[in-house]
Amino acid sequence: MVVPGRRTVWDGVIELTKMAQEQCVDARLWASHLSSTLKPFVEFPSTELAEVLVSYICWDNNLPLLWKFLERAMSLNLVSPLVVLALLADRVVPHRSTQSAAYRIYLEILKRNVFRIKDHITGPHYENVMSSVANILRLPELFRLETSKPGLLLVEFVFKIVSQLLDACLSDEGLIDPSQDSSSQWLIKSQDMELDAPERYNGKTGGTHEKLQTLNTIMAIEMVAEFLRNTVISRLLYLVSSNRSSHWHEFVRRVQVLGENSMAIRSSKVLNSGDLMQLISDKRFGYSYDSKIVSLRKSNAIVDFGSLASFAGLCHGASLSSLWLPLDLVFEDAMDGYQVNPTSAIEIITGLAKTLKEINGSTWHDTFLGLWIAALRLVQRERDPIEGPIPRLDTRLCMSLCIVPLVVANLIEEGENEFVMEKLRDDLVTSLQVLGEFPGLLAPPQCVVSAANKAATKAIIFLSGGNVGKSCSDVINMKDMPINCSGNMRHLIVEACIARNVLETSAYSWAGYVNGRINQIPPNLQSEVPCWSSFVKGAPLNAAMVNALVSVPASSLVEIEKLYEVAVKGSDGEKISAATVLCGASLTRGWNIQEHTVEFLTRLLSPPVPADYSGAESHLISYACMLNVVIFGIGSVDSIQIFSLHGMVPQLACSLMPICEAFGSYTPSVSWTLPSGEQISAYSVFSNAFTLLLKLWRFNHPPIEHGVGDVPTVGSQLTPEHLLSVRNSHLVSSKTLNRDRNRRRLSEVARSASSQPVFVDSFPKLKIWYRQHQRCIASTLSGLTPGSPVHQMVEALLNMMFRKVRGSQTLNPVNSGTSSSSGAASEDVIPRPEFPAWDILKAVPYVVDAALTACTHGRLSPRELATGLKDLTDFLPASLATIVSYFSAEVSRGVWKPVFMNGMDWPNPAANLSNVEEFIKKILATTGVDIPSLAPAGGSSPATLPLPLAAFVSLTITYKIDKASERFLNLAGPALECLAAGCPWPCMPIVASLWTQKAKRWFDFLVFSASRTVFLHNPDAVVQLLRNCFSATLGLNAAPVSNDGGVGALLGHGFGSHFYGGISPVAPGILYLRMYRALRDTVSVTEEIFSLFIHSVEDIAQNRLSKENLKRLKTVKNGSRYGQSSLATAMTQVKLAASLSASLVWLTGGLGVVHLLIKETIPSWFLSVDKSDQEQRPSDLVAELRGHALAYFVVLCGAFAWGVDSRSAASKRRQGIMGSHLQFLASVLDGKISVGCETATWRAYVSGLVSLMVSCLSPWVTEVDAEVLKSLSNGLRQWGKDELAILLLSMGGVETLGDAVDFIIHLRS
Repeated sequence: MVVPGRRTVWDGVIELTKMAQEQCVDARLWASHLSSTLKPFVEFPSTELAEVLVSYICWDNNLPLLWKFLERAMSLNLVSPLVVLALLADRVVPHRSTQSAAYRIYLEILKRNVFRIKDHITGPHYENVMSSVANILRLPELFRLETSKPGLLLVEFVFKIVSQLLDACLSDEGLIDPSQDSSSQWLIKSQDMELDAPERYNGKTGGTHEKLQTLNTIMAIEMVAEFLRNTVISRLLYLVSSNRSSHWHEFVRRVQVLGENSMAIRSSKVLNSGDLMQLISDKRFGYSYDSKIVSLRKSNAIVDFGSLASFAGLCHGASLSSLWLPLDLVFEDAMDGYQVNPTSAIEIITGLAKTLKEINGSTWHDTFLGLWIAALRLVQRERDPIEGPIPRLDTRLCMSLCIVPLVVANLIEEGENEFVMEKLRDDLVTSLQVLGEFPGLLAPPQCVVSAANKAATKAIIFLSGGNVGKSCSDVINMKDMPINCSGNMRHLIVEACIARNVLETSAYSWAGYVNGRINQIPPNLQSEVPCWSSFVKGAPLNAAMVNALVSVPASSLVEIEKLYEVAVKGSDGEKISAATVLCGASLTRGWNIQEHTVEFLTRLLSPPVPADYSGAESHLISYACMLNVVIFGIGSVDSIQIFSLHGMVPQLACSLMPICEAFGSYTPSVSWTLPSGEQISAYSVFSNAFTLLLKLWRFNHPPIEHGVGDVPTVGSQLTPEHLLSVRNSHLVSSKTLNRDRNRRRLSEVARSASSQPVFVDSFPKLKIWYRQHQRCIASTLSGLTPGSPVHQMVEALLNMMFRKVRGSQTLNPVNSGTSSSSGAASEDVIPRPEFPAWDILKAVPYVVDAALTACTHGRLSPRELATGLKDLTDFLPASLATIVSYFSAEVSRGVWKPVFMNGMDWPNPAANLSNVEEFIKKILATTGVDIPSLAPAGGSSPATLPLPLAAFVSLTITYKIDKASERFLNLAGPALECLAAGCPWPCMPIVASLWTQKAKRWFDFLVFSASRTVFLHNPDAVVQLLRNCFSATLGLNAAPVSNDGGVGALLGHGFGSHFYGGISPVAPGILYLRMYRALRDTVSVTEEIFSLFIHSVEDIAQNRLSKENLKRLKTVKNGSRYGQSSLATAMTQVKLAASLSASLVWLTGGLGVVHLLIKETIPSWFLSVDKSDQEQRPSDLVAELRGHALAYFVVLCGAFAWGVDSRSAASKRRQGIMGSHLQFLASVLDGKISVGCETATWRAYVSGLVSLMVSCLSPWVTEVDAEVLKSLSNGLRQWGKDELAILLLSMGGVETLGDAVDFIIHLRS
């Protein structure tokens, strides 16, 4: 830097230059003299020299000779051209109006040097040069750089220069006013000098000057275009677009303004507006959220994973619509009533939809359409479901008409807040319009025909000018309509979307939406009982009104809010009535307001403390009747699944725990009377609440199901602690809370109960039972001390249970030195124990153990045992849970002798055992599973069961199949099936046979349930079933040109058999989804899935890419049309196979198995593949196909588990797992590890995985270690994947941008 007032070497430079100027010395001679003079004192290139020369020229010596001197100094590298350009940009551009000739020279110098930027950054002075440039242009201040790496500064320099030119053009043409436009970051408005200041070298004046200014503007615009066109510079600008998005978006906007409005561009001979717009388009710069890396798509057709082009073949065929197969699988999996999910289906499906959209490269229109069609297929699969204690049509309709609309609303709200897509609502509209082209899917089930017709009628009335308030659906009488108002599922979907404010009533006017209009609204149209409208207006909740409201769902939030207000603030009778109504049709069929109904019912389980309450007991006691109504009302299988789909299970468990704690500490002498006259006791409320609570986690499963090694099974973490942990997480505020209506709702419900975290320790009675339950499962009973309160309770319960047993037999409690006589006592003499429920539950395991021991020794008959156990469960229904816990543990221990099911001591299954076995074989055979070793149990050998299992099934068949017993059978049923499945074959057919004798209409369900247990006893059956899933989905058994396969072949039509005595094929996917949760070794199963996936790719290649086709692809340039078609078809099927495989892995093993797969299984496969057998080696094209299939599979597995962004809690594990996997790839590329697979497979896998990550999963790339990214990039460069290597480095953040710049600069153009 020149210091004023002090003679320095730079003063000598000025004197030398002034002398050369006066003598008109040749520039070469001046430069030579200058170099020899400065060489002892200055190191070239010199920033100070550049500053001196530019300062000397601007503006007192603005002469042509001086510009030649400057140019010569640059050519001899006395000064860096980049530093000179920075200085001129800072000095000349602001004065371009008065110094138009200087501005022209600047443009010429810029044109000569900036596109040869590689020549200016070589050598040891690169870092110092860029540091000087940054200081001159104040780049660190402007861009707030985290680093001073020269590569990053070079990118910032290029972006500033082109942005400055752009703003200068806009300002000169009057398209922006810098003084008014705060987004302009540089002072580019031309600054006027003093009026009398001479312009030594500024061309001519007058018209010539104006002409030069116009020519300058044209040249500047052409320069901007050249910046965008030049390979090196455009690549550098791409780094800006991917790392400085806000600056880039503004830059793009300004280029578009220039292209659309510039007058000067029309005078250009080399550029037009269209050219400029094309140069800045999304296709060239991947700044748009939806843009894909076009160059990657073109570089290898197999990398182009395509998008949803058609929904033809919705149920069959490996069409592109089948890429949405994961949606169908997840929807169908959620219908399994054996387990609830603590995570909202809204959250799961929202993440899945975004994942599939990104990886499939789909539009939002296609994404919405994929959601709707998968939801409709879900309903169509079970139009007439078989009977049994399983979720029925209500749960499927909840998914289709409530959950999916909420998912769509979530996506739209998220998109609008982040400005990801401006036309999300338009895409929703077009997707729903297209949906009308699938009448087969839109046909409503019989039970919802009326609702669909009313929805269509509502649209007709609206179009006819009638008043259709949100609550009019309960007052429309279809008989009064003068025209046909047939509705379908689309009408119900549209109403659901309108209710969520994501669709306008303009949808009613869509072409073909309704049949027409009516000229006059019938005066008696609203002749039905206007129950909801009357209630909102103040009608009392009398018996007639309650009956009406229970059967008709509410249609607006106002109605539900009014009902909730009554339930909270009304009289005791009104509270009960309001709770009853909330548990009615509004819960199961109120799709437009179902999320609010579920929310309000959950809130009712945590009622506020009354203002005047002063009792010592829990305030919940005073709400006993209302709480019991709610708990009983939501206890059905469908209702629990509806709560699960809405994500309310954690809060539901949290609300039930204090109810159990309070009522379980109360004696049964306290009772309450319902308005119906029925009396309920503390036992009743406790048992209902406790039974419902236990349904929310797998409480009865033995420790063996906790997983293999370090990998837990799916659902094994469903414990009270886990449920409370999830609930407590809803209290935590996050930046995404306001943008996610589902999380916001869950947070509000959790806070309404308690704003503080809740733990199991908050409920000491429950905790004691839970610890006892865990000990009971883990080890045999012990610790019963004679004379202790628990021992006394055991004796009292034994006396009550077996009071009718004759004789002087004794039942010995465990570890007791005393005996309890149950002989001559009469029922009147022995009163029922009056103890709190928690105290009774402590004694139940010892009671059952004593009874079972007595039965073993002949002191108690099997019939007396079953009767006594039933008496115990009638006395305290909640004791069934502890009985289940005890039997589960004892069966798994295998210490009890089997008993003969001979019809004398124990019930006899012989009446239909052979029939059940025959149907099990048929189900397996029709599904394609052949198990010749399936031993018959209906032969000459008598049927036997382990004693605990025999006692358990005998107890369960004493229950009536009615609504009162439903909630207890729903608890005992899955436990009974689990126990029977864990026992040697044919225990399960025996249990099924006994139950089919009791519940004949459940025959199909029971036989299907029994058939699932075959897979627990025969691992080969699991492999066969999985193989059939692949064959069905891919249609590999069909002709190559057929459309067989797809979603319909995999999932079919539900269970298959819909009539007693009949059988139809069960789709393999349905059978797998209904049995995989019972599999214990999920790691082995997922390894089988992976193996089948690899083999399926080879089968696809053999079917779709015959040797003849492969020869054509090799011999014909770019492949023949037929060959291209075959390759595209093969790739579509490969993607479908990968999609199926990833979905099954994710569902079967969950997060843990996905982690194991990516971290260990895939690397092990690459290392262990043997390529020594040359005869069996696949062709290069097939090997390449396999590599890309593996990449697609791995990315899908990871995306399903973690999501494409960082919103989910699971995404926190992504960096470690994916980092480990990519480190393995980097080690192979660095030569540290050798793989055994074909080179084509390895290269295709690495390039395919990286291309998917950079095009779809940018958050994943930013989490990867910089050194790993550099190694991957170097490997890609060695394979000629230059563009992919650049993209990878460009997304790695500051740590890799410098390497990206170096690569770009030195890359061959």
